[in-house]
Amino acid sequence: MRDSAFPIFDLSRFEAAEMAEKARLGAAVDAICRSTGFLAVGGHGVPQEVIDRAWFAARDFFDLPAERKQKARAPYPGYPYGYLGPNSEALAQSKGEDTPPDLKESFNGGPLEVPDGLDDPEALAFCYAPTIWPEAPAGFRNAWEAYYRAMEDLAARIMRVFAVALKLDEDFFTPTIDKPISALRALNYPHQPVPPMPGQLRAGAHTDYGSLTILLPQAGSGGLEIFTPEKAWRPVPPIPGAFVINIGDLMALWTNDRWVSTLHRVVNPEPAAGVSTRRQSFAFFHQPNWHQEIACIPSCLAPGEQPKHAPVRSGPYLMGKFRSTVKAA
Repeated sequence: MRDSAFPIFDLSRFEAAEMAEKARLGAAVDAICRSTGFLAVGGHGVPQEVIDRAWFAARDFFDLPAERKQKARAPYPGYPYGYLGPNSEALAQSKGEDTPPDLKESFNGGPLEVPDGLDDPEALAFCYAPTIWPEAPAGFRNAWEAYYRAMEDLAARIMRVFAVALKLDEDFFTPTIDKPISALRALNYPHQPVPPMPGQLRAGAHTDYGSLTILLPQAGSGGLEIFTPEKAWRPVPPIPGAFVINIGDLMALWTNDRWVSTLHRVVNPEPAAGVSTRRQSFAFFHQPNWHQEIACIPSCLAPGEQPKHAPVRSGPYLMGKFRSTVKAA
């Protein structure tokens, strides 16, 4: 863990370490997850070619005329995948705050395969609903799927770090995420030629819903902020060669709030004459298996302490949270 204004964890160092060193590195991650729940992960091993192909395919898609993007639109409010145009979502509503819609557009895709034997109608209609692929640019789907698979692998490796950080067997989470219902989202925050409405942000203040999020922000961009334990908003800078990781609600539930699912937002840029304020990012929302019960991990309970939360199931929890953010047509 390098000293930095924002902590950077070297995953390759952890994976090459002996158990004693893994425990020491895990303790550093535990301390971060208790305080802010945000860190950067370097040494991740994701090929730059995979990142670049997906990044520029998304950029080319967002550059298309609106009528072409709309051909890949989600067919109705609440459908999880495909293109969501401007004014489609207000993330702060997941925290009970009524705000204008967020100033963004997105393309969203879900799991690449349906697990054998899965017959839950809600799972099939929601998390395993078909992704609506765009007709252009050429190669979009292949680039997207390669990046999705790389994020699935990276998330599973980070969950091994989390297990060690919680003083659990390194494989503790493996059976809970072997059929994850994770989603990948490409976000475009368009240039803002006119001032936003009062209370309107690029992404309203919210927490993420699953186990962890892997964020790839645009190099050199700003806007992402976290709400710190000191009750202040703090910028999260993009770090070259690293992904930004944050804890989600289900990991907070799993750990009895030992770890923090941190409130975060994307604020509007300061306008500057002749300078585009456009911003792009990728967010991979890692989510445990649909049927997985999320209940307090015993190692996160002090003697005599009771769990703070009733158990929930991963899929229905996600579905309810997502639907609370959707703006009605």
